[in-house]
Amino acid sequence: MIRIEPAIVVEGRYDKNKIKQLFDTVVLDTAGFGIFKDREKAAFIRRLARTKGILVLTDSDHAGFQIRNYIKNIAAGGKVYHAYTPDLYGKERRKSRPSREGKLGGEGVPDQVIIEAVRRSGVPMEEGASRQRSSMTKSDFLDWGLAGPGSAARRKKLLAALELPEDMTANALLEAVNVLCSRWEVQQLCQTLQAEGDKKP
Repeated sequence: MIRIEPAIVVEGRYDKNKIKQLFDTVVLDTAGFGIFKDREKAAFIRRLARTKGILVLTDSDHAGFQIRNYIKNIAAGGKVYHAYTPDLYGKERRKSRPSREGKLGGEGVPDQVIIEAVRRSGVPMEEGASRQRSSMTKSDFLDWGLAGPGSAARRKKLLAALELPEDMTANALLEAVNVLCSRWEVQQLCQTLQAEGDKKP
């Protein structure tokens, strides 16, 4: 497993599954062109670019370049790396025929080719065991008043404090804080927001 700091942004869930087997970092998929309509995910990618940085690893076809350019635009001002895989022709095992352009998508590209593309992107890489991260759960959200009855106002305050979209669902917020913050940071922020709320008349 190779550790890198930036989050990796890929096109689809099969690409995401493959990349998660190679790299120890956050991996997001754009749901293909779905990213163009998903304001929540776009805001999350923008925030990641400003905090951890992102590595864009889309397919080498026309659609991949459209998605890459969109991500580059929404993440402007953040730290954005680009990994490019060569044009490899064929079809993925799960498909009955090749894509329109006949090129392999991320899921079909050999592991070593992907690793080399990431290495050429300039992202610092460290080989070794996976980091143990204590993830926050829905149970934590219940304990902190971020889920359950009457939690919408608290979540909205936390979203504002984290500079995330106010319409983010509880599940999306949970995914975001597991990437952006430590458990301690979220607990402290919740306590601070609670104390500020108690002071208001």
